[in-house]
Amino acid sequence: MPRQKPLSYLLFLVTLIAYGIIAYIVPRYETTQLFVLYFLLFGSYLWILKTASDKEITFWVICSVIFRLSLLVAIPTLSDDFYRFIWDGRLIASGYHPFAELPGFYLQKEIPGIDSTLYGLLNSPDYFTIYPPFAQFVFWISVWISPQSVIGSVVVMKVLVLAAEIGSIILLNKILKHFTVNSKNVLIYALNPLVILELTGNLHFEAFIIFFILLSLYLLLQQKILVAGIAFSFSIAAKLLPIILLPVFLIRLGLKKSIIFYGAVGVGTLVFFLPLLNFDVLDGFSESFALYFKSFEFNASIYYLVREYGYWVYDYNIIQTVGWKLGLISTIVMLLIALWPLQSISNGKLKFDLRNYKFPEDLITIPGIMMWVMLTYFLFTTTLHPWYITTLLMFSVFTSYRFVMIWSALIFLTYAGYTIDGFTENLYFTTLEYVVVIGYLVYELTWKRKSLAY
Repeated sequence: MPRQKPLSYLLFLVTLIAYGIIAYIVPRYETTQLFVLYFLLFGSYLWILKTASDKEITFWVICSVIFRLSLLVAIPTLSDDFYRFIWDGRLIASGYHPFAELPGFYLQKEIPGIDSTLYGLLNSPDYFTIYPPFAQFVFWISVWISPQSVIGSVVVMKVLVLAAEIGSIILLNKILKHFTVNSKNVLIYALNPLVILELTGNLHFEAFIIFFILLSLYLLLQQKILVAGIAFSFSIAAKLLPIILLPVFLIRLGLKKSIIFYGAVGVGTLVFFLPLLNFDVLDGFSESFALYFKSFEFNASIYYLVREYGYWVYDYNIIQTVGWKLGLISTIVMLLIALWPLQSISNGKLKFDLRNYKFPEDLITIPGIMMWVMLTYFLFTTTLHPWYITTLLMFSVFTSYRFVMIWSALIFLTYAGYTIDGFTENLYFTTLEYVVVIGYLVYELTWKRKSLAY
């Protein structure tokens, strides 16, 4: 690794200190301090992307791992979901199924570590858990290693998330080289402040989704279809969202390979979800899943416009009736995008001839198509937390589109709603976020006239 310029070391030190202050000192309701530090990090991130040479990629990748390491022993400050992770893990460790009953039920059972103190820290005690099997396995591992300590369990989970993150960066680099995409693009993901803070910092399991999707894609490039399908089933078992991406593979693998791939995904997913094949457990899980579409609303775009129409016409919130309809519309649009026979570019023109697909050469289109599928879902959803778009950012690394980078800066504005007493969403910031992001996307599609696939 070549010697770095003094400015690089200074930038590294300033960035490391900023991450440390956010992780260990600033509470999420201190909006001004939080935003100053975050946008300082984002400015540093953009400067590195603009000025770093190809010879400096390794240096900054190592720095990105150090930034993540610095967050390992910090209790997440921007999210309190981890208390539910530990709650579920302690239930499993004591032989109870976290999907079967609401949290309050278990307070009567004298379960080790399940008490009123931890219960009072849960952000959704009136809802069934919604975390799928692989996530529950991670919860259990963290409690098995550190049964009595919250911080101990948090550190165990962070180590596992960090391992997934390092794996994702390695796979990104390998796949970018295979597709002959600029290797510097790995820094778009590796150094992104939202990715670092939300995944390793705040313990969100998009880290596992990203790793297993990349592993699946890498294995497909090696023509290991069966193992690739199993890897993809792990991503579904970490969070259910990757299910929406499955149709993308159909026309790009061909019939025979699709049967093998989807068969492996189906068997792998079934094995993971076997513990849920119980009526009480299924009822709890399905109720949580339904509530997501019928009750939760945060940082939405199209849904908020529809909701305002509902207030204007019906004078009440129509989420109960419109949530599933938006889901149906988005499903139709996502299927159209996923099954559209877009291929690579030949002589500057897009090819649409389905008969000429060549495996695995045309797998290069998959990340870009997945980006559009996931973007569609996010635009129609009723709830969009900041960490959700980290997967979208990963897909964008394989394309020339940079609207997701801008989004990763502006979506952090949603933290403006937190106060010491609670949370109230700031719709002015939400409007700013979507106007700028969608505006820049339109600019990229029209004035820059970029390929839909890259």
